[in-house]
Amino acid sequence: MQNAISYRIADFLKKFPPFSYLTLKVLQEFSQEITIVHKEKNDVIFESEEKPHPHFYVVNKGAINLIKKDEGITIDICDEGDVFGLRPLMANENYRLEAKAQEESILYAIPIELFRPYSKVNASIGNFLVESFASNTRNPYSKSHKGQLLGDTVKFNPNNSGSRLLDVQLVEYSKSIISSSPGTKIKNIAQKMTKKEVGAMLIEKDELPVGIITDKDLRNKVATGEVSITGKAKHIMSSPLITYPRKLTVTQAQMAMMKSNISHLVLTEDGTTNTKAIGILSKHDVMVSLGNNPAVFVKAIKRAQSVDEIKPIRKGITNLLKGYLEQNLPMALTSKIISELNDACIKQIVALSLAKMENPPSAVFAWLAMGSQGRSEQLLHTDQDNALIFENVAKSQLEETRSYFLDLAKKVTAGLNHIGYEYCPADMMASNKKWCLSLDEFKKETKSWITNPGPDEILLSSIFFDYNRAYGDKELVDNLSEHIFETVSKYPIFLAHLASGALQNPSPTGFFRQFLVEQDGEHKDFFDLKRRALMPLIDAARVLTLSHNMTGISNTWERYERLAQLEPNNSEQYLSCSYASKALLKFRTRQGLLNNDTGRFISLEKLSKEERIKLKRTFSTIKDIQEVLSLRFMTSRVS
Repeated sequence: MQNAISYRIADFLKKFPPFSYLTLKVLQEFSQEITIVHKEKNDVIFESEEKPHPHFYVVNKGAINLIKKDEGITIDICDEGDVFGLRPLMANENYRLEAKAQEESILYAIPIELFRPYSKVNASIGNFLVESFASNTRNPYSKSHKGQLLGDTVKFNPNNSGSRLLDVQLVEYSKSIISSSPGTKIKNIAQKMTKKEVGAMLIEKDELPVGIITDKDLRNKVATGEVSITGKAKHIMSSPLITYPRKLTVTQAQMAMMKSNISHLVLTEDGTTNTKAIGILSKHDVMVSLGNNPAVFVKAIKRAQSVDEIKPIRKGITNLLKGYLEQNLPMALTSKIISELNDACIKQIVALSLAKMENPPSAVFAWLAMGSQGRSEQLLHTDQDNALIFENVAKSQLEETRSYFLDLAKKVTAGLNHIGYEYCPADMMASNKKWCLSLDEFKKETKSWITNPGPDEILLSSIFFDYNRAYGDKELVDNLSEHIFETVSKYPIFLAHLASGALQNPSPTGFFRQFLVEQDGEHKDFFDLKRRALMPLIDAARVLTLSHNMTGISNTWERYERLAQLEPNNSEQYLSCSYASKALLKFRTRQGLLNNDTGRFISLEKLSKEERIKLKRTFSTIKDIQEVLSLRFMTSRVS
C-alpha cells in the first residue's frame, strides 16, 4: 500500500531545488524518512551555538526568521520551499543563527545522513547547497535572488561555475606546514600538534605528502582504543591524500570537502601528490574567506534599513578590495566587483531616501553616477559626481517636480556622504538644480555644450559624458545617450575641441624622463597621478569613443579594447592604452589604501625603484595616444 503522506511530501519537494534534481521515484522513497515538524508562532527551531541537528529543514507552510542573536537582527525570512539549517550538512559546526517561527509553520526535517550521498553524486544538488550555504541565500535560484548576486547587470548561471564570484575568490590557507614521517609515534604526533596549536599534521615520505592526521583521527581511532597511542602515524593517517593546486577557490574548496566528507585539504605545487606540499586548508579557512564574499555584501546592503547599516558594510568592501589586490586578481574583474558593490550601495540609499519622502515620485526618473563611478573605476572613497534626470512633464508642473527631486537628491547625497563619499567641491551633484533636470532640459544643455564648445563646456562634457545609470528608468538614460551621439555626429568640430581639451593635461615627465611634480601648494613635490597619467588616457578614450559612435561602454580599458577591434591597424597601441589604464588604476588604488587617502598625489621618495620603473613604462603610451588625438582631430586648428 502506498504511503499517501510520503507521496504528498515528494510532490511538494519536487517543485523546489535541490530536490527538483532528483527523480520522482527517488523522492518518493526518500520522503518516507522525512519527519513533519509543526511549530507555533515564536517557537524556536534551533538556537545560536546549539549543537547541530541530525537533519536540515524545508518550509512547507508558514515563515521562519533567521536571527543573528547577538545583534538582534533578522538576517533572512524563509518561506515556502526554502531550505535552512544547512550548517550540519556543510560544516558540522554549531549553528551560527537562531531559527524562530514568524508564524505557525509546518517544516519537513530532512535526515542529513540519508541526503548526503545525493549531494555528493549529483553536481546540481552540490552546487545548490554550496551556493545556499556560502551566500546565506536559502534559495539562490528563486525569482527574488536569481541573477542578483552582483546586481542587475551580472547574471548568475547555476550551470556555469565560471560565472560565480565564489569561483574566482581564492581562499587563504596556512602556509606553515607541520609534518612528520609515517613511522613517527602517534603520541609524538599528538604532542607536536598540541605544542604547535594545529588541527592537522601532514605525513610526508621523501619530502612528498602521503597522508594527513587530524584531531578527528586522534579522537575516532586513538581515544576510542582502536589504535594504541604507541602506534605509528601510518596506522591512523588518512591516505591516499586528496590534493589540490594552490589557486583554489571558495566553491572548489567547499565542494571538495563536502564530496569527501573531510575537514582539511592539502595543497601542492601542481595539485598532485607528486610535488611538495605548500599549504593546508581547513574548513575554518574557508569560513573566514566566506566572510569577505561579495554576494554576502550585496545581500547585506539590500537588507539594510538605514544608511547607518550601510556604512560598516562599505568598510568591509574596502577590506575586500585589499584582499583582491593582495591576491593580484585581474584589475578588470576587481573593478567590476567593487563597482557593482558601490552601485548596490547607491541603489539602496536611493531606495531608503524615497521611503523617507512624504509622497512617491510623480514622474519617472533615473539617478546617474558620473566621473569615475560612471566609468566603474571608483575603487576608493572619492568625491561625488552625480545627476538626476526625470521624464518630461507639463511646463506648469516642471518646478514642482524639480523641487521634489531636489529634496530627494539632498537625502541621497547626504546618505552617500555619510558612508564615506565626500561632497563634490564643484557641486556637480543632483542636489544642485543645474544637475537635476528633465530629459528635454538635459538634451538642451548637452546640445549647447556640443554646438558651442568653450573651455567650461568641454570640462562639463568630460565629466558628464561618462555617466552610468545607477538607479531608475533605463529608457530615459538611453534616450539621452542617443541624443548626445546624434548631436555629436552633426557637429564633428566638437570632437576637435574635446580632443584639444584632452591634451591640456601636462606630460608626466620632463627632461631625462624625470617625473614632473607639483611646484607649489599643499601637494608641492608630489606627483599628481590622476591629472598627469590617468586623465590623459581617460580623456583620449572618451573622444575616440564618441568619434566611433560607441554606445554602452563607459569603462576606459573596455573602450580601448573595443577600439582595438574597430581599428585593427592600431590595435597594438589601443591595447597598450588598455593595459596602462588598468596598471595606473591599480597603482593609485594601492597607494590610496596604503596612505588612507584617494591615492592621487604620490610621494616619489616613498616609491621603490621597481615602482618608479613600472610607472614610467606607462608614460610612453600616454605620449603616443596624445599624438593620435592631435593628428586625427587636427587640434592645432582649434587651439
